[in-house]
Amino acid sequence: MKLFVGLGNPGAKYAGNRHNIGFMALDRIAEDHGFGPWRRGYQGMVSEGRLGSEKLVLLKPETFMNLSGQSVRAAVDFFKVDLADIVVFHDELDLAPGKCRVKQGGGHAGHNGLRSIHAHLGEAYGRVRLGIGHPGHKDAVANYVLNDFAKSEQIWLEDLLRGISDGAQALAAGDGAKFMTAVALRTNPPRASTGTEKPAPPAPKLAKEPKSKTAAAAAPEAAADPQTALAKLKDFFR
Repeated sequence: MKLFVGLGNPGAKYAGNRHNIGFMALDRIAEDHGFGPWRRGYQGMVSEGRLGSEKLVLLKPETFMNLSGQSVRAAVDFFKVDLADIVVFHDELDLAPGKCRVKQGGGHAGHNGLRSIHAHLGEAYGRVRLGIGHPGHKDAVANYVLNDFAKSEQIWLEDLLRGISDGAQALAAGDGAKFMTAVALRTNPPRASTGTEKPAPPAPKLAKEPKSKTAAAAAPEAAADPQTALAKLKDFFR
């Protein structure tokens, strides 16, 4: 049993916020991989399904971000999930928009959702850090994360969510490197031409053909006897 947790705030008011990118990631996984319908449970919304051979529970806490740990703890206690089998998807100010990193354990770096989970479970769970960029000043952070993604950000956001869905099975199997590769193929696809192919060799030059049989025949004759050629030319103009 694996538990994927997406962090965000409940309700339509917050649905498009940068802070809710964790919810968005789980919604995409559930939709693309045929998970069961979302239902209320464990102080959040839950969906169950499989990724490959792994049975998976998706959890979106509805306790609001600052109390996320309450919901996660309730799900962990019911399903008896080890901390090593938990992955939390959350927004990350310290990563450029569209970037993604996998991390196991460590601090909460001031993220209130992670701080709450730390308080209830400790720090040994996994995380998928989803870059949203930084507004430039700490006083602008609250307003920044609680605003919707701009229209100009929708392209990279869609690519990131598709990559997360593509790699979800690998992540559930514990293969973080394969997961990251799947994300990279969406967010940084290879170019059409890699430049590894050798250029085709130039076509061989063809010998120029004489303009006419008369010119071809006259050339050696003129070289052999210039006087004869001059005489013939005089005859031509008489």
